Amino acid sequence: MKEKLTISKLIEEAKRFCEAQSKFQHKELFGVTDGKAVGTLIEQKFQKHLKDTYEVIIGSSASGIDLPSLDILTDIKVTSIKQPQSSCPFKEAKQKVFGLGYNLLVFVYDKTDEPISKTATLNFVSCSFISKERTGDYTTTFRLREMVKDKANDADIIAYLNDKNIPADEITLSKLAEQILKTPPEQGYLTISNALQWRLQYQRIVTLTDQVEGITNIVRYNKPQ
Repeated sequence: MKEKLTISKLIEEAKRFCEAQSKFQHKELFGVTDGKAVGTLIEQKFQKHLKDTYEVIIGSSASGIDLPSLDILTDIKVTSIKQPQSSCPFKEAKQKVFGLGYNLLVFVYDKTDEPISKTATLNFVSCSFISKERTGDYTTTFRLREMVKDKANDADIIAYLNDKNIPADEITLSKLAEQILKTPPEQGYLTISNALQWRLQYQRIVTLTDQVEGITNIVRYNKPQ
């Protein structure tokens, strides 16, 4: 009988996966410049590894989250160090303030093509587990937390949210302001751009050197000299 996957086991397996894959030569990725194709292949390989080893629920495209069980609730993101970012479905405006509503496991690779062997190597330079509480937008949450400390009122908060073009109507913004004043958001560490889908940028996570509760640096990025 397979062992049940836990968050701590997920983090352990992500570290092992990064170490193993960084040595692996991918024939199918030689010359491939489409980041989505690379990401899909790595996500599928990691999901297969988890399924072969543990009792785990793997999400469908309909569920939108790779590991949707409530005890894991984690989406897997794979991105290049050249531009560490990805997109995710837009559900509601408050995701930018209070987080996406699920955890993220972010793999960041540096791809090198080997012309002689006609293979590609993916050196995983960073891997992080980000708990759902930390998946809000860095600047937005930082400023809102300051405003709450400075005794801002509903109107101040709504004006700030409007100024930041938070995609919501007046009623939604009013409810959001009320929630912010009642329970200020945790400090987020993503950069989230407004679009039909959220655009998530991970540069701050990749280069994070501080210990932050809710963020686990599984593989720490060593910046090239």
